[in-house]
Amino acid sequence: MNKQFFCAAALLGMGGVCHAQSNVTIYGLLDTAVEHINHVGVASSGLTRMPSNAGTIPSRLGFRGREDLGGGLSAQFVLEMGIASDSGGLNQGGRGFGRQSFVSLNGPWGQVGLGRQYTMLFWSMQDADVIGPGMHSIANFDSYFPNARADNSIAYKGTFSGLTLGATYSFGRDAVNAGPSPAGTNCAGESSTDRSACREWSALLKYDSSNWGAALAHDVLRGGTGAFGGLTQSSMSDKRTMLNGYVKLNGAKIGAGFLRRDNDGYKVSPRSDLWFVGISYPAGAWTFDTQYYRLQYKSNNDRGQFMVLRGTYHFSKRTAAYASLGYMKNSGNATFSASSGQAGGLPLAGVNQTGFGIGVRHAF
Repeated sequence: MNKQFFCAAALLGMGGVCHAQSNVTIYGLLDTAVEHINHVGVASSGLTRMPSNAGTIPSRLGFRGREDLGGGLSAQFVLEMGIASDSGGLNQGGRGFGRQSFVSLNGPWGQVGLGRQYTMLFWSMQDADVIGPGMHSIANFDSYFPNARADNSIAYKGTFSGLTLGATYSFGRDAVNAGPSPAGTNCAGESSTDRSACREWSALLKYDSSNWGAALAHDVLRGGTGAFGGLTQSSMSDKRTMLNGYVKLNGAKIGAGFLRRDNDGYKVSPRSDLWFVGISYPAGAWTFDTQYYRLQYKSNNDRGQFMVLRGTYHFSKRTAAYASLGYMKNSGNATFSASSGQAGGLPLAGVNQTGFGIGVRHAF
């Protein structure tokens, strides 16, 4: 009993790593870039900065552990914090472990986890989206994608001969008030008087083979009193349905996808469609990526088209340098930015914008 108590105390205090009861790993990644975007705000001036959210991959520090329970069963935990590498601050609304914080039971039937976890919409994008969650990415149109997590959630995911099935259900999807963004949407939930308030659920059907794959995911966010994004009632919802796929040809990977979104919080035009297609090609120590996105609202002429070009040089498996270029074409009253690396870079309505960034990342 004393040894077990000591191990738990060591982990909670982060003062050391205990190997007696489980295998614990400390891991992380730091990705820092300098970017410039033009046509910002009324003055239509340029802005040069170090984005706090991401260059190509969001920075993080994490702890994960697993214990073999016998009979094919194991227990697992993950604690992972998001780091603003430009300042050393914490992302996800200043949470200590805002990226992931869960404990799970694993077996031949899959994994069941409890805590703050990714939704199935996030997992559906892991292979078809060749750009990922960088400063020039799908987040320029929908910032929920790299932030698709839910507090107070139960999650299941299992893979059987290439077929992955998954689902999440949250009793209160977001307990942090950090402004009108996915980092904190002021929608805590877990209400005794409104059983629909701030709930979340998602489902995933995904198949992967050696040279192709496809995924179908559905994600629903319920509103609640005081919630950001216009979802101020539990009868309101933000629904996303994603269908995507990828193929591998002669070392290259081609990915494409379609998202249908029905957002009660955006009364001007609740329904929108988002398409993307991209290709990634490795050439020696280099990897070249390009992706095209198009978002169209159904009830007005607002539209955004975004093109990304990126080259990455891999010094090793852990260290890489990169340059990324994004061009956003806005139509109608659209004000999409060419960078999702940090808030504060929007153009005026209908104004196009270009963003360019260079950076270095290191994983450990």
